[in-house]
Amino acid sequence: MSANRPAAVVVLAAGEGTRMKSATPKVLHAICGRSLVGHVVAASRELDPEHLVVVVGHAREQVRAHLAEVDPAVRTAVQEKQHGTGHAVRMGLEELAADGVTLDGTVVVVCGDTPLLTGETLSRLSETHAADKNAVTVLSAEVPDATGYGRIVRDEVTGAVTAIVEHKDASDAQRAIREINSGVFAFDAKLLVDALGKVRTDNSQGEEYLTDVLGIVRAAGHRVGAAVAGDHREILGINNRVQLAEARRLLNERLLERAMLAGVTVVDPASTWVDVSVEFEADAVVHPGTQLLGATRISTGAEVGPHSRITDTVVGAGAVASFTVAEGARIGDGANVGPYAYLRPGTDLGAKSKAGTYVEMKNASIGEGTKVPHLSYVGDATIGEYTNIGAASVFVNYDGEAKHHTTVGSHCKTGSDNMFVAPVTIGDGAYTAAGSVITKDVPPGSLAVARGQQRNIEGWVARKRPGSAAAQAAAAARQESEGER
Repeated sequence: MSANRPAAVVVLAAGEGTRMKSATPKVLHAICGRSLVGHVVAASRELDPEHLVVVVGHAREQVRAHLAEVDPAVRTAVQEKQHGTGHAVRMGLEELAADGVTLDGTVVVVCGDTPLLTGETLSRLSETHAADKNAVTVLSAEVPDATGYGRIVRDEVTGAVTAIVEHKDASDAQRAIREINSGVFAFDAKLLVDALGKVRTDNSQGEEYLTDVLGIVRAAGHRVGAAVAGDHREILGINNRVQLAEARRLLNERLLERAMLAGVTVVDPASTWVDVSVEFEADAVVHPGTQLLGATRISTGAEVGPHSRITDTVVGAGAVASFTVAEGARIGDGANVGPYAYLRPGTDLGAKSKAGTYVEMKNASIGEGTKVPHLSYVGDATIGEYTNIGAASVFVNYDGEAKHHTTVGSHCKTGSDNMFVAPVTIGDGAYTAAGSVITKDVPPGSLAVARGQQRNIEGWVARKRPGSAAAQAAAAARQESEGER
């Protein structure tokens, strides 16, 4: 257990976020595979706090349900009406107190709409708070343009924070300060509880401001300090869709940089998008226009893209997936997918297998070395090793009421334009003729032919389509043939 382990982290996520102009609560908007509040909770978990409380308000049931999915151990507290940040923190602490929790140590307060905030920065805040023996420590940042932000005013000798001055109230000298308040704090728990009871609402908004706690503890003779974030972009809050897109871009750049430094080739980072849950192995290659989403893993030497969307899929070592959409699939070592293939959930491609051009698969297990090269649908099927499925084949798995399974053995050769009407089994080493509709099991080593006899009706075009281009071409060919006799 860390010596700086906080007694609690309180996440403020009660606001409505009207500037998002969305039916979705602001904190549930997602970037890089995780909601805004989900990112904040994940960063907070890195501190290993004794208690983690998310204060909810607007659309509380939606937010609670989401939190129960992403982190079932999270507690929630309700802020019935948004009466300010101080009031929100008080609701969080009162929720803990109602459960008999007595806080002793550090309470970290974070905002639920700051998805770029890292656990490393929160740890630095907590460490600075402990090392400097502060009553309150502000997470600050030095920004290129501080317009609109509250300025951190420090004692020139001790470096202690003497005030946070809002832009509209700042003097010219104070407006020249580039260090700003992030809205993230570390507090001494007991002093915080006491000070929140003294926060007044005699301000223009009639709200309880958390920042008023700083003045209260300073007036009582306690020290207020600050810890500067290494990257000012970490503290960016999200209030509209423009800021959401900017945060997504910044986080995506961070994730791709981490992957590249670990030995992954990303050919064009500007057109490549990844989720936080994606895993890479060294020497993987990602081509332009590719999205890697969910619990996807790209193994050593694998190549994905260009222009592919891979979700919850494992791509094996040395495999290639180009112009591919895959979801809930496994692509074996050395397998080849695409271009323009669609692997749906339950697809399991064996090593060195192929799902080629315009091939769709669903709930299908494909053996090692087996090829489905082009223009085919394979659904609810098991295919053995080193089998070749002819072009334009369809595994007819649905009878209008239920799905049925098709089994094709190993070392089979099936003809083009085959229909396999499930349930049906093709034995090992069997062949099927082109154009066949297979409705019965085929024994191992057999050739199945299931098509009508061809019948040619002489002169049909001349009789039924007289004067047409086809009739004229046929007549010319007949004359040419007769002239050659």
